[in-house]
Amino acid sequence: MERMTKLTTEDYHPDSENLDLMSIAEIVQLMNEDDLKIPQAIAKVLPEIEQAIEAVIHALKNGGRLFYVGAGTSGRIGLLDAVECPPTFSTPPKLVQALLAGGSDAVMVAIEGAEDNCTLGKVELKKQQLSAQDVVIGIAASGRTPFVKGALVYAQQIGAQTISLASNPQSVISAYADIAIEVITGPEILTGSTRLKAATAHKQILNMITTTSMVKLGKVYKNLMVDVHASNFKLRERAKKIVCEATGVSYEKAENILEQTNFQVKLAIVMLLTKTTLNEAERLLAQSEGHVRTAVELKKD
Repeated sequence: MERMTKLTTEDYHPDSENLDLMSIAEIVQLMNEDDLKIPQAIAKVLPEIEQAIEAVIHALKNGGRLFYVGAGTSGRIGLLDAVECPPTFSTPPKLVQALLAGGSDAVMVAIEGAEDNCTLGKVELKKQQLSAQDVVIGIAASGRTPFVKGALVYAQQIGAQTISLASNPQSVISAYADIAIEVITGPEILTGSTRLKAATAHKQILNMITTTSMVKLGKVYKNLMVDVHASNFKLRERAKKIVCEATGVSYEKAENILEQTNFQVKLAIVMLLTKTTLNEAERLLAQSEGHVRTAVELKKD
């Protein structure tokens, strides 16, 4: 077992030695100032993030899935990103998944000891029938969590692409990743509480990975989420606004077209921009692999 004392995320923060004596105003100011280090740390690993995105795009284009694997805060951050993909991009629930040490019960309550079991990571991936077409991102601020290490080791054995996300240099899990992202955010103002800077940096990086991947997979037209799953009043209203912004039609016209397409925003936009029928718009989107801009260009040709 690696010694925790060697980790930069466990170091004492030089500016928060008297945290318990500070006023509320002083604490929040210090936290705010400390958080300014996050984008600077992320900027240093943008090339690795780009490589990770390319790997995810390749996997999802070729029938693979994306798995986040983590324990505690790291696992919950992966879960937060995963569960937002279906409503935002209309992806199948199984396309982006999060596997937590301790299973679904660990979402609300810490499952003691689960993260220290190197075998459990492999077990969870085997349950999901991991294949060589998939990609696994192991998340651990410490960079040493046995659950995550075990998952990455198994993923490499299977032939899946592996990516690590840690906040310590030369981390253990980096040795088991094809692409290692080490975003060094430094000591936390509350010593060892990596739910602060480290977790925030990790959330931002996961935002980059899934959002950019979905853009390149045709889930976005211009800067509009044209694959939004309009499952409630708010999202149906958003769908109408998106159609209006993309095509310049009135609210009423957008509503009418969306009702014809069962609130499939892409279809509505292609129908309006190409002045075609529902069936023709479906054909154009299929031919363009779901990219609205390409579908419109095909009609021009």
